[in-house]
Amino acid sequence: MIVTDPQLAIDALARGALCAIPTETVYGLAADATNPTAVDQVFAAKGRPADHPLIVHVASLKESELWVVDLPSWAWTLAQACWPGPLTLVGNRTSLASDKITGGQDTVAVRVPDHSLTLQVLQGLADRGIHGVVAPSANLFGHVSPTSAQHVAADLGDYLKKHDGLILDGGACRVGVESTIVLATGDFPVILRPGGITRKMITEITGLPTSESGDNQPRVSGSLDSHYAPDAQVSLVRSDVVQSLDHGGLIAFAEIATPSGVTRLSSPTTIDEFANSLYSALRAADEQGITNVFVVPPQDEGLAEAVLDRLRRAAF
Repeated sequence: MIVTDPQLAIDALARGALCAIPTETVYGLAADATNPTAVDQVFAAKGRPADHPLIVHVASLKESELWVVDLPSWAWTLAQACWPGPLTLVGNRTSLASDKITGGQDTVAVRVPDHSLTLQVLQGLADRGIHGVVAPSANLFGHVSPTSAQHVAADLGDYLKKHDGLILDGGACRVGVESTIVLATGDFPVILRPGGITRKMITEITGLPTSESGDNQPRVSGSLDSHYAPDAQVSLVRSDVVQSLDHGGLIAFAEIATPSGVTRLSSPTTIDEFANSLYSALRAADEQGITNVFVVPPQDEGLAEAVLDRLRRAAF
């Protein structure tokens, strides 16, 4: 079920099966975006609400034009600078984007992931006339996203085995949190979900200020109040109260000492390490039967904004 040959993933997806694929952000549960039956399987496997839109993953900027139209010039500039990479653009849909994918909305979310194996898969599918896959995170809906093939197997292994699906093992994900989602239907970028492409980067690339709100803002992946949540209760705490803790698990920068009786789950030294290790640490808490996880969240800007967004939803 876990494979390393991208050709096996191409064959599986082309015949309508599901295949978990690696990206630089998290592992996605992929299905042929033009096959309604395969797309339905994604919702069934994850237990995902039918009106929750999916992101279409494509091999290149050119392939994205089959799904989205009338992007403003700043969005093209942003895509050219950031793709392949952890950026999702939400624009006006073409007829290829079905209601199953968009949640019945007039917009569709598209990105080009930055992982060599998955880019081989997407190009191989394009060569067969399949011009994109939907690929939400390969976990049960609302739970902690997977950043390794083993994480996928823990959540969806039984379903994939039963339904002739595969997991393409591409190693640990480099970024570790989901892509930045940007609404690209107006005169300036609207950030619908923070991620690996930071607010500062978007402004520097486009020369435009960003916003967090806009008219007729569409529903997007990962935007529910409660999301990315382990079984354990997640609590965000200040660094000055850590030493008073006497139980549970701790996620904090390495400079913060671990008190007696507390299990250290992650000790990042940089914000990149914090993001990269976050989901693995939350999953480790469940594997070890830890019922309370305390997190000292990062306070900087940039990638810290995405980390804090995920932590707030995990703790909701």
